[in-house]
Amino acid sequence: MGVSDEKEFNDIAEAAFDLARTGETERLLRFVETGLPVDLVNGSGASLLMLAAYHGHADTARALIKAGADVDKRNDREQSPLAGAVFKNFGDVVTVLLDAGADPDAGTPSARQIAAMFDRDTFK
Repeated sequence: MGVSDEKEFNDIAEAAFDLARTGETERLLRFVETGLPVDLVNGSGASLLMLAAYHGHADTARALIKAGADVDKRNDREQSPLAGAVFKNFGDVVTVLLDAGADPDAGTPSARQIAAMFDRDTFK
């Protein structure tokens, strides 16, 4: 990959991360459908799914999962998308992730541990 190709890829990747953060599902999926890896991570290891989950975008999370995103892919701090959604108290995202088979005990702290810390009945 040449320097200009690398810059173009980095620009596309940054745009995709922004789309995941803002929940622009259709535009994000166009990147994925044209070859952007669905489990692409940013500089801190946060995947597109992690960003969508942490910012409360259930529809985007659902679409990324349908496109093959790893529901338990942890970031560089060992946090899972489910843990992020529980921390932010985004119940609809939590439901999407659990329905897709996300492990409430994955990561450090796990989603289950976060729910207990904040006295939420997410997993009772």
